[in-house]
Amino acid sequence: MNILILGNAEDAHALHLNNVLTKMGVSVDYLDTRLFPTQVKITFQPQTEAGWLLLPNGRELAFADIKSVFWRTFSGVNVPNLQNSYHQTVAVNDSMSVLRSLMQACPAKWVNSWSAYEFHKEKPLQLRKAKQIGVTIPATTIANDPKRLVEFAQAYEKVIFKPVYGGSHTQFLTEEHLEPKRMSLALNISPVTLQEYIPGTNIRSYVIGEDVYAAEIRSDSLDFREDSKAELIPVELPEAIENQCLAIRKAFMLEWTGIDWRLKPTGEYVFLEANFSPMFLHFERITGFPITQSLVKILTN
Repeated sequence: MNILILGNAEDAHALHLNNVLTKMGVSVDYLDTRLFPTQVKITFQPQTEAGWLLLPNGRELAFADIKSVFWRTFSGVNVPNLQNSYHQTVAVNDSMSVLRSLMQACPAKWVNSWSAYEFHKEKPLQLRKAKQIGVTIPATTIANDPKRLVEFAQAYEKVIFKPVYGGSHTQFLTEEHLEPKRMSLALNISPVTLQEYIPGTNIRSYVIGEDVYAAEIRSDSLDFREDSKAELIPVELPEAIENQCLAIRKAFMLEWTGIDWRLKPTGEYVFLEANFSPMFLHFERITGFPITQSLVKILTN
C-alpha cells in the first residue's frame, strides 16, 4: 500500500501521520511541491490515463499504485528565477498545469481533493452552501462598497470583521474602522467580510468520514486561535447538529474537516467555517478523541 502525504516532515502533523502509518507497515512518501519541477518529476499520458511520480529519493510511483493522498500543506511550485519574465510566467503556468492535472487525474483517494481545495478558497460560497443545506449562518456582508458596509454595521449592536479569504484573526469593528478616509484606503485595496457578532461558546467539531468529535473551546479571546490557554472540554453534539456536520462535509466535497461553530445562549448552533486541513494534534492530545485513528482508517480502507 502506497500513501502520499502532500507536505513535508517540517510539519508536525505530516510527520505524525507518516510515523503512525510507517509503524503499521504502510509505504509512505512525502510529495513536497516546493521540489517540483527541480527535484520531483511528473509524467502524465492522457491517452492511457497513466502517470508516474519520480521522487527526490529516486523512488518511482505509478499513479495507479497510490492508494490515498493526505493533503496537509500545498506550496505551489518552485520554478527557478529566470531573467526573462515571459519565460518565467510560461514555466510557472506549465508546472502548475501539470501539478493540477496530477491532483485530479491520479485515481487515489484524496483527503482532501483539489475540487474541495478550490471550493474552500471561496469563503463567501462556503457560507452560501451552508445556508442552502439548512445550516444557520451569521448575518454577513462581503464588500468593498463603503456605503453597504456602513449600513450593515449600523444594523447590528456588535460586528466583527475578517479577511474574505482568511489568513488573519477576527477583530471587533470600531468607529475608527468606519472613518471614511481609512475605509476608502482599505477598501480600494481589497474587500472585507463583516459579520454579526454571535455571543456564546466556541465549538470545534472534527468530521472524518462518518466520525464526529466535538469540544467546547473556553477562551476570553474573540478569536480563540490567539489564546494559548484556551480550554478544551469534550461535548456531545445534538443529533441534528451532528447530522449537519456530516452534511457540511459532503456538501463541501471533503473527506475530513474541522468545523467551527458558535453555540448561542439560546442553544442555537451557528456555523462559522469548515477548515480544509485543520491542525488536530493538540485537540487530540487534550480531548483523547481518536482523530489519528479515524484519519488512518479513511486513508487505508
